[in-house]
Amino acid sequence: MADERETLTYELFGTSVRDLAQQVVDSGYEPDVILSIARGGLGLGMGLGYALDVKNLSAVNVEFYTGVDERLDVPIMLPPTPDVVDLTGLKVLIADDVADTGKTLEVVRDFCADHVLEARTAVIYEKPWTVIHPEYVWRRTDRWIDFPWSVQPPLVRRSRPEQ
Repeated sequence: MADERETLTYELFGTSVRDLAQQVVDSGYEPDVILSIARGGLGLGMGLGYALDVKNLSAVNVEFYTGVDERLDVPIMLPPTPDVVDLTGLKVLIADDVADTGKTLEVVRDFCADHVLEARTAVIYEKPWTVIHPEYVWRRTDRWIDFPWSVQPPLVRRSRPEQ
């Protein structure tokens, strides 16, 4: 059925965080910093930080999706971006909720590439058509995903300047 959806509950989210953290531990990778992609990767980054005992957390805001299955031509990193000096020589774990097209992860990985010792990626979901295949994946699906934090509409609509 074309409109079947993958539903992530808050309980399953907790399970996914622990399972992903266990994958990282089992691989022997010890990140110095967890770089979360806002907004979807923020919860995952926080959870991984606690599970992996990493206190150095950072975030980057990338705009790509503008609605359900609607996106910009290319992802855009929004300011403020982390200072690359703060990432230089570190092992970074990039966290996001989903590798759909993979272009957001690609932009962030490329941002880190020339500065960090090593960058790996962790996502809750991976789609089969993504251009980036994360090292750590909880589940693979080709369905639209209902995340617990975005399945309901916002309580308010903020006006946005015309672009």
